[in-house]
Amino acid sequence: MEEALRQEPADVLKVVLFGPESTGKTTLARELARHYGEPWVPEYAREYLQEKWDRVQQTCAPEDLLPIARGQMRLENIGAREASRLLICDTDLLETKVYSETYYGGGCDPKLQAAALANDYDLYFLTDIDIPWEADDLRDKPHERAEMFHYFKTALRENNRRFVILSGGREARFEKAVKHIDQLLNTMSEFTSSDLEYMAEKGIDPEKARAQIETFKEGIPPVRLSKAAVVGEGIVRFSQEDESRLRELYRNRDADTEVLKFIPASGAASRMFKALFNFLGDFDPSADDLDAYLAEPGHGDMRKFAENLHDFPFYGLVQSRIRGKATDKAAELYAFVQELLSEDGLNYGFYPKGLLPFHNYDGNLATPFEEHLYEGAAYACTGETAVLHFTISPQHSDLFNREFDGLRDRVGDQVHCSFTVGYSFQKPSTDTIAVTPENTPFRDSEGKILFRPGGHGALIENLNDQEADLIFIKNIDNVVVRPELDTITRWKEVLGGYLIELQEQAFSFYRMLSDGSLDHDLLNRIKTFLEDQLNARFGESFQGLSIEEQVAVLQDKLARPIRVCGMVKNEGEPGGGPFWITDDKGHDSLQIIESAQVDMSDPGQKSLFEDSTHFNPVDLVCGVRNAYGEKYNLLNFVDEKQGFITGKTSEGRPLKALELPGLWNGGMAYWNTVFAEVPVSTFNPVKTVNDLLKPAHRSSRKK
Repeated sequence: MEEALRQEPADVLKVVLFGPESTGKTTLARELARHYGEPWVPEYAREYLQEKWDRVQQTCAPEDLLPIARGQMRLENIGAREASRLLICDTDLLETKVYSETYYGGGCDPKLQAAALANDYDLYFLTDIDIPWEADDLRDKPHERAEMFHYFKTALRENNRRFVILSGGREARFEKAVKHIDQLLNTMSEFTSSDLEYMAEKGIDPEKARAQIETFKEGIPPVRLSKAAVVGEGIVRFSQEDESRLRELYRNRDADTEVLKFIPASGAASRMFKALFNFLGDFDPSADDLDAYLAEPGHGDMRKFAENLHDFPFYGLVQSRIRGKATDKAAELYAFVQELLSEDGLNYGFYPKGLLPFHNYDGNLATPFEEHLYEGAAYACTGETAVLHFTISPQHSDLFNREFDGLRDRVGDQVHCSFTVGYSFQKPSTDTIAVTPENTPFRDSEGKILFRPGGHGALIENLNDQEADLIFIKNIDNVVVRPELDTITRWKEVLGGYLIELQEQAFSFYRMLSDGSLDHDLLNRIKTFLEDQLNARFGESFQGLSIEEQVAVLQDKLARPIRVCGMVKNEGEPGGGPFWITDDKGHDSLQIIESAQVDMSDPGQKSLFEDSTHFNPVDLVCGVRNAYGEKYNLLNFVDEKQGFITGKTSEGRPLKALELPGLWNGGMAYWNTVFAEVPVSTFNPVKTVNDLLKPAHRSSRKK
């Protein structure tokens, strides 16, 4: 990087006023600097360009941008040396980069771009355009403010910069800015140097930890259900003609479309065998009567297991290991369960669920991992290669690698397809801070702050790391025996085709707006598409906006990832479902909501949740690129307020823990969401061992 553009290291907080011209940045920068008694960095471009205008009556040209950037960084580095805790910057090089790209044909000098992306700031204040335009010698786009605001907002999102939008009058903006700066300054005093070192090791931003503490203090309000999504109002039902058309569209997709299967697979199988573990702990085969035990209330799951023992896929394997070790029925059942679960036996209770034998084909046992390979070959190939990604626990890496090594060639030869399989772990940087009941950081007996895994919502970061055009998401335990795979494939192709159809229209509309097509008929057609096809909702004020402002709103709603989610009819399964919700600003959106997110003490909300006609089987296909093939930063579309606060203990002491918004719940809250009805036959999870007795997991070829 050019030395004159380099940001010098400084042990102070840096905040940036960022946004279109004539939005109050300079005034606010001065006020904030005065309030905190700290220096502020003026916008060097104004000094440079005013001098140029006074001298030759010319405005900014491309060759001026590097000198402006050098002057800006010189002022910032001087200010950072003078600041004690805080530096207020009236712009930064990212803003210069935005102007370069919007004014000069989309280009940016490589030196300027490198510096703009490398320089680091703690917080950006994006200044809104809801204040009057004030003309001067240098300002020149009074009628394109909405479009410019969109460009600035997009730049912050795409470059993963933390920002807060400042709207309203001068006093409101100042108060909001002070609130957020104070929070940053408090973070510096809330944690010790050892805390900060520990967070740095885990990759955790101290400000994120502080924000989590604030979340504990404020609490997470329940979501407000507006109504259940039903067929015709939030859920689409396809005709046979639709199904055929969409399958054909998916099968004829562009040959270079990259498809990926993303499979959350980190769970251990211990909960699957809960009834069996209880049996081992409660039953004494030498003293207890088996029939009496199985007849007791609460032992129904164990009774069903015992009565159908011969029908489990692993029956022959276990029997071969315990043959001759038991003298009666009770001892044999106990030995069977012990061999199945104990560390000295097969140890299935502590295996990853993805590597348990779910299916039996003439004595050949198949795991969910293997069945997902067959699925990938059936509908998720790019060329002749199926790409699958499993999120797993680090301690299971060797087990998964050995499983794949034993399957790669055999399965590949059968399906005439090669496989690329990747793995990732939940990142330590997604762990969340634990607090005491008084909402102070929980520290262990050695004084170390406790961080806990953030739940499956943390996997949004793993998903964000994937490079693909279409991503199918499905849980590891939702598989079927191969004779039933055609049904699964059929509906995956339908959902994939629908996503492609929606994307093509959304991309076309976005490019039209970007190219300057602004007639009212087009805007109305785009609005109708967003409402009817992507379930977007518009405020009453939309019609009163200028054309430029309407374009910015439409572009913002189009420029989002799209997910098409299969929904099955509700048959009483526990879990989430499709709902319309209303946020605290009165905005309606379509979401997947879990019971834990709803205030079940409110009879109306409880009734709405329980009356839902459909259920979420976790059957998604996602489009994660924009109209120009660029990948979205999925972290920008998470609703942090859809997390969960739970009570836990550590070292015998109570604490409060924070689970991040669920991957397909708040983790995708700001995506464009489409729900489509799929048959219940596509949903075959194995939550308990007895689920393996269902027809979807029984092969007629099983011995």
